[in-house]
Amino acid sequence: MSAGVVFLTLLVFAVVLVIMSVKSVTQGMEFTVERFGRYTKTLTPGLNIIMPVIDRIGARMVMMEQVMNVPSQEIITKDNAMVTVDGVVFYQVMDTPKAAYEVRNLDAAILNLTMTNIRTVMGSMDLDELLSKRDEINARLLSVVDEATGPWGIKITRIEIKDISPPKDLVEAMGRQMKAERLKRASILEAEGLRQSEILRAEGAQQATILEAEGRKEAAYRDADARERLAQAEAKATMMVSEAIAKGNIQAVNYFVAQKYIESLKDIASAGNSKIIFMPLEASNIIGALGGITELAKEAMVKKG
Repeated sequence: MSAGVVFLTLLVFAVVLVIMSVKSVTQGMEFTVERFGRYTKTLTPGLNIIMPVIDRIGARMVMMEQVMNVPSQEIITKDNAMVTVDGVVFYQVMDTPKAAYEVRNLDAAILNLTMTNIRTVMGSMDLDELLSKRDEINARLLSVVDEATGPWGIKITRIEIKDISPPKDLVEAMGRQMKAERLKRASILEAEGLRQSEILRAEGAQQATILEAEGRKEAAYRDADARERLAQAEAKATMMVSEAIAKGNIQAVNYFVAQKYIESLKDIASAGNSKIIFMPLEASNIIGALGGITELAKEAMVKKG
């Protein structure tokens, strides 16, 4: 064998060794390195060097967050209702060696663990709780499954129950129950509305009565005040007429007598038991009567003087 052939062979062998020793890892991935079947290190994204022939790539792990669908399964609730449930799990590899060597078939392990805990958690609850407390169910499942997968180097970031499907007859019964409940609420609201209406109507009538009574009170007060002022005015007028008569003012006597005479006629005419009254109401007669009264007043004053 010539020297050229040997050199070419060695060159090819060296190139092959270099290619085998250089490993490129893409972003979002990590590789485990095994030497004679035993884990030695983890290759991170970028160019990495390993010992050719004696080292080899073991597991290739995806470090990005991943999603896994949980297939539908039937669950018997605490109150013996049969429901069909499915969901979804989000998880991420946090420790490559643990995820590669602590569990076999990682995806199947996470899926079975999640399905088992769904049956456990939801089977301990009533149907009404399943339908109304979905957030609580998700939180309990996340806590349980995340704790169980921790030794595998896995972080469960979220578990969501997508659909809860009760049997058809149960759905119809729930619909009738909901309708009855709404009718009940409508009746209660209607009765409450009528009650409030009656209360407001009564309060309005009460307020109107109070205002009417206050109005009557104010009117009575004003009538009394007017009568009091009228009495004061009449008393003052009478006093002034009396003073004028005492001073000998004949016109004052005429005014006083005429006023009383007319008031007496008014009282006689307004009497309820009077039917027909014959009186000399001619102007000359009244004036004559007033004149006679005036003359009497003159004589009285002359005698007094």
